Amino acid sequence: MPQTSVVSFFKYKGFRNKWQALGRMGRPPLLKSTIEGLSFWKALGSGSGNGFSIWPDFSTFGLLTVFNSERDAKTFLASHIMDEYTKDSENFSHILMHTVKAHGEWSKQSPFQSSAKFNQSKPLAVITRATIKPKLAYKFWKYVPSVSKSMDGHKGLIYSKGIGEWPILMQATFSLWQKGEDMMAYAYKNQKHADMVKKTRELGWYSEELFSRFHPFEIQGNLIDFKM
Repeated sequence: MPQTSVVSFFKYKGFRNKWQALGRMGRPPLLKSTIEGLSFWKALGSGSGNGFSIWPDFSTFGLLTVFNSERDAKTFLASHIMDEYTKDSENFSHILMHTVKAHGEWSKQSPFQSSAKFNQSKPLAVITRATIKPKLAYKFWKYVPSVSKSMDGHKGLIYSKGIGEWPILMQATFSLWQKGEDMMAYAYKNQKHADMVKKTRELGWYSEELFSRFHPFEIQGNLIDFKM
């Protein structure tokens, strides 16, 4: 069975639940367990507003897990470890995916193995991740708000969120699209996005970066309202 990646989002309400969620990010339950088939994982916070902000969103947290097979992924999602994340959440979603293409590194690893052929008519998810050079962080965050705003209401966009392991310097984005062709139209025809790509090449903002595309095949939960 092909490698399966899962992006999970959890939304919490109330100070106590948000505080506990923040604590789980700092001390993830995964650290205490041996999990069958797990090859890579990251606990993730999120940005406020539409998610692409230096200010954190303490109501929404994420978890990325990568498994050797779909069976391993679904066993984990049904486990007591996942119950620790979901039991106090207002709502949540797990997006199960197969990798179409990935290049670059995350924490000096290449976590995603391609197993799916790109189909522009199928739903597509994108994860971009980068470690920003400290001396260039100000310039980076000067441009991000206008680029992220250009995604709002874009044709075919189902869900997007800015996520990260560490504020300011270790950032990632997740976006989910109805069709691959919708994402391609945004990536290659949106001027704000094109300008950001150009500045990335010119200024060399990142000390490490990764770009990856996936075909989701199942969504569990009710935070993201999209039927596969």
